[in-house]
Amino acid sequence: MSTNPSPIILAIESSCDDTGAAVIAGGNILANVVASQQVHEQFGGVVPELASRAHQQHILPVVQAALSKAGINKEDLDAVAFTQGPGLLGSLLVGGMFAKSFALALGKPLIAVNHMRAHILAHFIEEPRPAFPILCLTVSGGHTQLVVVRSPMEMEIIGQTQDDAAGEAFDKTAKLLGLPYPGGPRLDKLAQQGDPLRFPFPVNQMPGYDFSFSGVKTAVMYFLRQQTQQNPKFIEENLPDLCASIQHTILQTLMRQLRRAAKDYGLTNIAIAGGVAANSGLRAELQRLAGELGWQVFIPAFQYCTDNAGMIAMAAHFQYEAGDFASQLASPDPRLKLA
Repeated sequence: MSTNPSPIILAIESSCDDTGAAVIAGGNILANVVASQQVHEQFGGVVPELASRAHQQHILPVVQAALSKAGINKEDLDAVAFTQGPGLLGSLLVGGMFAKSFALALGKPLIAVNHMRAHILAHFIEEPRPAFPILCLTVSGGHTQLVVVRSPMEMEIIGQTQDDAAGEAFDKTAKLLGLPYPGGPRLDKLAQQGDPLRFPFPVNQMPGYDFSFSGVKTAVMYFLRQQTQQNPKFIEENLPDLCASIQHTILQTLMRQLRRAAKDYGLTNIAIAGGVAANSGLRAELQRLAGELGWQVFIPAFQYCTDNAGMIAMAAHFQYEAGDFASQLASPDPRLKLA
């Protein structure tokens, strides 16, 4: 298959509850459009069936908006990319089937993208771009991974969560505090006003470079139960300090493994990706460690940290260059591994 050295690619992201479409040309993002779903707030979390229905409503307008914003006609596309996984099956099916049909109708090649690989490659959308090799900490609502990145196509997971992801720990503990969904960003905002050392919670000591966050949630739950029995207004009266202490514990768990891996692998180019990369405490702690340990720290712009099609487009660009195309038989995979 002959390929354009400056390919124009339409990318679609539908792994969870955000419908995204982006257009990339020669590695430069021309448009990145996202439609978020508010319907889940009343349920305190993402409802898969409602998410897939909302994707069906949003996908065509979002694709049209991305092409229009980029000033690209669909006939000018060189390929169509979509998120193959991991994610919610119903949501992945909507984006995948749309992309496959769109590519088939236009006679264009198809690119199946791993969502976690795309989070990492979001670092290459804008300057400054890290030099290889990179140690990337990916932290999102559903995943926490430490990945050694040797090239856009060569990545090795050296550590990952054995239970809850860091994003889940933020959201679940925020819910215990009575904060509305999504709780993570609200907990982060309140934490900035509190004392992170006021309430010590256990930092899980996992072997190797793996993570565990379920213990934090359990410790917070029992602590709050005990304290509110003695003082029903305990949470209300101590909310900023509680938020700061919980955030401190989760960040110490992340940083402990990141520091160990960076030292053992001799890596100083440190990247962070995923929705939790927007957390102000995490960013501040990374910058502190950068000064202490001589790291070069890379964090994508906020719009490329949370789920978006821009990162899918960037990953698709590298796959296009490598000739990594998918067939019309490619199926969504909710548990797709980062190979």
